[in-house]
Amino acid sequence: MPEALSLPITVLLAVRNEAVNLPRCLAALGPAQKIYVIDSHSADETANVAKNAGAEVIQFDYRGGYPKKRQWALDHLPIDTPWIFFLDADEVVPEELWQEIASAIGAPHRQDAYLIKKGFHFLGRRFRFGGFSHSAVLLLRAGKGRFERLFDDSRKELDMEVHERVIVDGPVGRLNTPLIHEDFKGLEAYIDRHNKYSSWEARVRHQYLTKGIYGQMTIKPNLFGNSQERRRFIKSLVVRLPGEHWLWFLYHYVIRLGFLEGRPGLIASRIRASYIAQVRAKLYELRLRR
Repeated sequence: MPEALSLPITVLLAVRNEAVNLPRCLAALGPAQKIYVIDSHSADETANVAKNAGAEVIQFDYRGGYPKKRQWALDHLPIDTPWIFFLDADEVVPEELWQEIASAIGAPHRQDAYLIKKGFHFLGRRFRFGGFSHSAVLLLRAGKGRFERLFDDSRKELDMEVHERVIVDGPVGRLNTPLIHEDFKGLEAYIDRHNKYSSWEARVRHQYLTKGIYGQMTIKPNLFGNSQERRRFIKSLVVRLPGEHWLWFLYHYVIRLGFLEGRPGLIASRIRASYIAQVRAKLYELRLRR
């Protein structure tokens, strides 16, 4: 029997009411040296599930502004490992990814951070088409990065970073094995969460369109940069286009072949289009107020 993998990594797992998703996530974190579950006083069994799995639970009280949950954890928790791994409760680390991480952080010329793809699973299906999976800096050398500061929010339901990315002080590599990103709380929770996210994104866009900046400390749009920078560049172009929600539907369903995923592909593409339509409507409302 091969020796169990043990890696000098602290997992920072930001949660709220994730008792449904947590068991699968925590069961796959055996190679990590330390697991912090940063909770927001969940109303379900989240804290007990985490403690029973051997994780240390920290309760976070958001007071508005910056930092939010993950950056607060970087600033305040005693992290004794050289590497930090950011995860959500609806993400599972497959064994192949742990092996790839071991090779990456053990290499003589390792990077200071690594992009990892969040492999999109939806309605019980692993999506191979549609372009819904995206990469983010999830594995970071301690002390080498901070989350973006876009605008100072005050809503407690968004006390965790939404789509803020990690700004890395050093070279960024890429790992090939994706996470399994699958939420088991159902479509109602999924749509409700994205309704909150659309309010957040409308404010980010409003700031960009009125001030020309995404925030005080941000990922710079760059067509020829890494995937985070390219994603930001594309968004900086499409925010002014009419019919943007239909463009995103065409992108996911037609250009990225989402129709090959059957009915789930159609539903996911429609939800994406609806999300962007909500963002644009809320952006219009912000302009009326100001």
